[in-house]
Amino acid sequence: MKRITSGIITAALVTALVGCAQRPPTPQVEKVADGELSVPANYKSWPKFLSDIQRTDSKQVREIYINPIGHSAKMGEDFPNGTITVMEIYKAREAADGALLKGPDGKLVKGELLKIGVMGKGPGWGESAPPELRNGDWVYAMYMGDGKTKAPDDYATCRACHLPLTDKDYIFRYDEYFQKRAK
Repeated sequence: MKRITSGIITAALVTALVGCAQRPPTPQVEKVADGELSVPANYKSWPKFLSDIQRTDSKQVREIYINPIGHSAKMGEDFPNGTITVMEIYKAREAADGALLKGPDGKLVKGELLKIGVMGKGPGWGESAPPELRNGDWVYAMYMGDGKTKAPDDYATCRACHLPLTDKDYIFRYDEYFQKRAK
């Protein structure tokens, strides 16, 4: 009796699983608003978008990563939905007199990791932003250096800064990124 019951249960499970496998998946894409993206745990394994970005104006050095979906984009195209970029913002080290320290290569020396910014794109994302600040389907999130504590940044500032870049899919250094990849 146990063998028959066990066989019936196994057959029922196989039938149910085969039936599920034959149904097309239902896309479940939720809309995301500013501040709702988290820092992806594996972002350091992604391709670098750009590295060692020197920002003497803000006394920062930045590292930007892009996920494989975004990395698949080609020059002249918008980044596809599902693109995520992560920007590490480091404080540039300063001398006792406040002068920015530079390494032997003439570049600013990275200090403490201050913040981690996340920028993501998905269908209908960012619709909650005021119309005059919409950056296509992009949304923003900012965290402190620990990658868990939300930073007090105003996302309107991110949006206003990226807004003029409509012909570059709202991405700073778009041309530089693709020119670097072409080499």
